Amino acid sequence: MADVFADQAVAAMVAASREPQLAVSVAELRRGGKARAALRPPGPAMPVEDRTVGGVGVRVYHQSGDAVIVFAHGGGFVLGDLETHDAFVRRLAHATGRTVVAVDYRRAPEDPFPAAVDDVLTVLDAQTAARVAVAGDSAGGFLVVQAALVRRERIDAQLLVCPLIDVTLPAATQPSVAEKGTGYTLDVAQLREWIGWWAPEKAPDPLAEDLTGMPPALVAVAEHDPLRDGGSQYAQRLTAAGVPVVHRTAVGHVHNFAQSVHVSTACAEVDAQWLRDAAQLLSGSG
Repeated sequence: MADVFADQAVAAMVAASREPQLAVSVAELRRGGKARAALRPPGPAMPVEDRTVGGVGVRVYHQSGDAVIVFAHGGGFVLGDLETHDAFVRRLAHATGRTVVAVDYRRAPEDPFPAAVDDVLTVLDAQTAARVAVAGDSAGGFLVVQAALVRRERIDAQLLVCPLIDVTLPAATQPSVAEKGTGYTLDVAQLREWIGWWAPEKAPDPLAEDLTGMPPALVAVAEHDPLRDGGSQYAQRLTAAGVPVVHRTAVGHVHNFAQSVHVSTACAEVDAQWLRDAAQLLSGSG
């Protein structure tokens, strides 16, 4: 059966990912990410402050409420930064009414595990608000789940977009890894290489850990994403542990639809749904 994509813009992204790609350095990939971010429309206007927390760089998106979200960006533990996710984080802060603290965590290959997790925990532990949630997309989702595993009593919600949950990417138990691992915008071979640089095999496995008492979760996955099954299995294990979960699959979409809202009406629609779900989950957490 032929693949069906959410709209022509998503289909075009898939087609572009199937064209021959030039080998480029990590530095060039990072520069490209910044350049693409600069072309995206800005998110909602709000007071924003760059500073450090416990020696870790953060960007704070201020809202008037007294609750906080600690956010970790995606990028395979290698790419991504505060700029690439600025518009998305602005939308998250605006939709939820919570101040968002985005973590400029250390990345591989310069700083392997557990540097990024330590940075997220440092920022999380510094928050004084009574209610603190965590949020992340892709590899950032893995980082905030790691934080939730060791600070579950401190966190009131986990908000995940296309999260990387199982860093072993086992095709035998997660068919999406094999079915969607090549030619669907996120290349599993490349991701495996980056994961190897970061060495997260030393990290706790969310699909093996006791999830009792974990905070309520919003888990959004995409149909044509190799990470789909890992995210869905995490949602299922949370539910089995008695944790309230909102689990949605974005039909016809590829990895990290939230970064393409400016080119795809369908991406904008599922992003808006995720933001509504996040606001509703947080409104019931305190």
